[in-house]
Amino acid sequence: MFFTHDTESALVFIAALTDTVPEASDSGDDELRTIEQLNALIEHWRYSGRHDRDARELTEVREVRGLLRTLWLLERDDAAEAVNDLLADAHALPRLVRHDDLDWHIHATANDEPLATRILVEAAMAFVDVIRSDQMDRLRLCDADDCESLYVDLSKNGSRRFCTSRCGNRMAVRAYRARAEAE
Repeated sequence: MFFTHDTESALVFIAALTDTVPEASDSGDDELRTIEQLNALIEHWRYSGRHDRDARELTEVREVRGLLRTLWLLERDDAAEAVNDLLADAHALPRLVRHDDLDWHIHATANDEPLATRILVEAAMAFVDVIRSDQMDRLRLCDADDCESLYVDLSKNGSRRFCTSRCGNRMAVRAYRARAEAE
């Protein structure tokens, strides 16, 4: 394992959140257009704390989604600067917490902070681990030529190239057909 459980969970959540944009979503649509879609995402990923379930919150989380997508693709030094800015802007104060059925993990904002702020700070804290361990290369954009999904390569040897096996299979079929056609 490269990262602690909470870092890994945050990174996988960030990828899921950012992959709701049309160019990365399975449907080709924006999958974070409605409050109901946001509610489902937050419930699925078990986000604790304040969740207002209103249009303002949806707008703020959609803005965060864009920021995180950009952060994911930055080089290490640029990412470090961006993470420091995010943490400073949020007045983040890391602390260990244990709640629900989760063991000790880090929260750096109060539970009553807006959802978008908590998402940003949790992401920034995860990026702290990624940057410190010099593992930015584990944060990837799918290699499929028709996919813009982000993913965390958690494979042992860091060789994963596609966001899902579906993209990998699709590219393998295309390569096979191209070779067959060339023969």
